[in-house]
Amino acid sequence: MKKVAVFGNTGGGKSTLSKRLSEITGLPLHILDKIQYQSGGIEVPREEYLHAHQQILMSDRWIIDGFGCKETLWLRLDEADTLVYLDLPLYVHFWWVNKRLMTGFFKPPEGWPSKSPLLKSSLNSYRVLWLCHKYLTPKYREYIKEVETTKSIYHIRSTKDISQFFELIENQINFKDGASA
Repeated sequence: MKKVAVFGNTGGGKSTLSKRLSEITGLPLHILDKIQYQSGGIEVPREEYLHAHQQILMSDRWIIDGFGCKETLWLRLDEADTLVYLDLPLYVHFWWVNKRLMTGFFKPPEGWPSKSPLLKSSLNSYRVLWLCHKYLTPKYREYIKEVETTKSIYHIRSTKDISQFFELIENQINFKDGASA
């Protein structure tokens, strides 16, 4: 596990999972929302984002959290050796978007640029939620089937799978540390 792409529908806990995975593995974390948007939710110029994304892909080790854009999504998934696909039931994604909106008034959402417009961004999340479920989710599922023999894939389908994922990763790291000692 050297190049990890964390992806899935909005409100699925990608940023929280990515942050914890980075802490466990020591891999550098790159949050696409913070690369694609400046403070206040202002989008950076497209070429600047594309260049930053390409620089990350060329590095030896990374965790990339988020969607970015269609152009960079498939490049990133192809370049990654490990895919973490958060494919929770739609109602969980919806509930977590609601939760993020409510708690966001007290604490900025994990992985969002500072001073992001909470209400506007949350309303956009509700729109994206259905569009992603309808159009991207089937493509994501098809993609992971196509590459299952060439990449490590963690297809997380429930909240229980999230805790099992971390147990598995921690056990793998502990095993490697014990084997190298």
